[in-house]
Amino acid sequence: MKKTPRRRKTKSAHLLGLGLDNEDGHKRLTSAEQFTIVGGSDETHTKMTETVIKTFEELKTRGKHLHAVEPRELAEIIHKSTPR
Repeated sequence: MKKTPRRRKTKSAHLLGLGLDNEDGHKRLTSAEQFTIVGGSDETHTKMTETVIKTFEELKTRGKHLHAVEPRELAEIIHKSTPR
């Protein structure tokens, strides 16, 4: 039997934000190539979306990709990117 050549798996990563404070019945979903934000009140959904966008801007500034950043560093970037 011939062995099929193995393909190298490309590393990928995806951020998922889940808002649980929705009481108005509105279904909110925002997605992009590397993140998805689901649910939440209007305020929470907007805040999560802004946080993720700023997080990716900071990663770009640092010259890093989501799949390559260490969890501790990512947590620090997310904390820094969260609107107050």
